[in-house]
Amino acid sequence: MNVRSSAAALAAVAVIGAATPAAADTTPSPSPSRALPSALYGDGDPQYDGVWRQSLALLAQHTAGVEPAKAAVDWLTGQQCADGSFAPYRADTAKACDAKTTVDTNQTAAAVQALAALGGHDDVTKKAVGWLKSAQNEDGGWGYTAGGASDTNSTSVVIGALAAAGEEPAEVKKDGKSPHDALLGLALPCEGDGAGAFAFQPDKKGGLVANADATAAGVLGSLGAGLVVEPGGGEAAEDAACEEADTPQRAAANGAAHLADALARTGHLTSALAGAEDQPDYGNTADAVVALAAQGADEQAKKSLAWLEKNAAGWAEQSGPAAYAQLIFAAHATGADPRDFGGTDLVERLGATGPAAQEKTTGAKSEDGDDVKEEQGSGFGVWWFVGVCLVAGIGIGFLISGRAKRQQP
Repeated sequence: MNVRSSAAALAAVAVIGAATPAAADTTPSPSPSRALPSALYGDGDPQYDGVWRQSLALLAQHTAGVEPAKAAVDWLTGQQCADGSFAPYRADTAKACDAKTTVDTNQTAAAVQALAALGGHDDVTKKAVGWLKSAQNEDGGWGYTAGGASDTNSTSVVIGALAAAGEEPAEVKKDGKSPHDALLGLALPCEGDGAGAFAFQPDKKGGLVANADATAAGVLGSLGAGLVVEPGGGEAAEDAACEEADTPQRAAANGAAHLADALARTGHLTSALAGAEDQPDYGNTADAVVALAAQGADEQAKKSLAWLEKNAAGWAEQSGPAAYAQLIFAAHATGADPRDFGGTDLVERLGATGPAAQEKTTGAKSEDGDDVKEEQGSGFGVWWFVGVCLVAGIGIGFLISGRAKRQQP
């Protein structure tokens, strides 16, 4: 889902509301010697993605059979606000959240999925789910922030959180509308461009434009699935042809068929940024693999996973913990071994970005008493660009994996 730590071209971000891979020389330099908690995964500035990437890292480790460091889990639970919501990063957790605290549905839903999987955090997840329910829109969906217009990505990651917490997403309604109603409203018809795909949100004229990132999210949400999909659990539709999406299951089948068609050409999706259309989008491709596996479209899912095995290790190394997590989720969903991913041990690489499992942290202390580490700046540029989007009030969607919110083939 979405945390990719690659910088985006600012002009494109202003249009699409997300960050996607771009040249390294576009990345602003971070402030020197910024101290970060040692329990946090990754060395990039966490202002816009701290809870998201921590949640994905913990969930990926759990999925791979690794017990995360207690300090890392405690850091995540300690980020929660009193009302149950999560902001991307609270440097001083002794200070209560207030109206200026930028909480959002994506960070909160990701934290729920991770903590529910780890177990033993029912109080935290219950409060978080309560806040998510309070932020549900009248159309049954969720926006990136409470009160924001519903989008496919946010609605889908919240569906995953509800399911992880033992809720029945279809029964979580606002004014009689469920999350699935919201997703059906964002599914494209079978006629015209982008047939069967999902849009991120309606455009200014109310039209729907196909978006590969939103489509991967929409497939998972329509199936009631979260970030982690078990291999062999999906049932592919007998007829892959697009049909009227009158049920969530049909919408998922249509979306999966759209993704499979887009992936069949090269095995990967491409960037939606102007001028970068010929560049692979590794993160979106990984998300598409998970979505296809959830639907049962195993053949194309495995072909695209094979492409990722050959090509994505360098991207993950540059991008950080959430990227490693995305690849682990893709490998797991297709029954592949994340410890031998094209010769790379993704689990080991992910673990190296944070505290060792069960290791007690020592060293310098931050103002709120946490152990700290020096920020090395990897990935800072992405979140700086995402911050521009947030300030501008642009929806980020399935968050910060750097997914572009423009039409992809």
